[in-house]
Amino acid sequence: MADDCFAHPLLATLYDPLDPDRGDLDAYVRMAEEFGAHRVLDIGCGTGVFALLLADRGKEVVGVDPARASLDVARGKPGGERVRWICGDAARLPPLRVDLATMTANVAQAIVAPEDWQATLRGAREALRPGGRLVFETRVPARRAWEEWTREESHDVSEVPGVGAVETWVDVTEVAGPLVGFRWTYRLAADGRVLTSDSTLRFREREEVEADLAAQGYALEDVREAPDRPGREYVFVARRP
Repeated sequence: MADDCFAHPLLATLYDPLDPDRGDLDAYVRMAEEFGAHRVLDIGCGTGVFALLLADRGKEVVGVDPARASLDVARGKPGGERVRWICGDAARLPPLRVDLATMTANVAQAIVAPEDWQATLRGAREALRPGGRLVFETRVPARRAWEEWTREESHDVSEVPGVGAVETWVDVTEVAGPLVGFRWTYRLAADGRVLTSDSTLRFREREEVEADLAAQGYALEDVREAPDRPGREYVFVARRP
């Protein structure tokens, strides 16, 4: 199930205006070029920002996401017709043979249940051609990123065209072992509406991820740092032999 911030029609339209800086995707664009990838599967594509960046560079892109509202936003963007959008998840894909599969931002951590995570890795592997690569990021648990997810640190007011002022903040709701729950709150000044979206992320240790990749038949090529967040993220590069 997709979180409300992706599945709720209004919140899906607010997602990009409230998070306009997607410089974190630059590293993935560079890796697509580094690996000579022409066909790309964007798992958890959301509102299609990364998929469209690749399509603009002449890549053949398939974007898959369980949130129909986010896919509706993606389809409506300039160039949206150049991407094949699939409402669903990586565990149940049509036959594909891509050069690169990606999970950017929180996608990998948002797949919380171990069986769903294994099914996603397996589905991505089946979609890759032999020699194709899976690339994704996950936060370093020891950095305890959730301790910075407070109303004081996150509070913001953004002016969104056609909507007006939107006040946002995040609160952590639960920390239970590797699982961290948090709630985004959105207050719309125009009519006073308050909307919320609850999410849970799983913080996996590097050794756990490496073991999961090996169990699904991947060869681990590299574990990199996110250039814009050194020391805070693992970026895994795994190859289908």
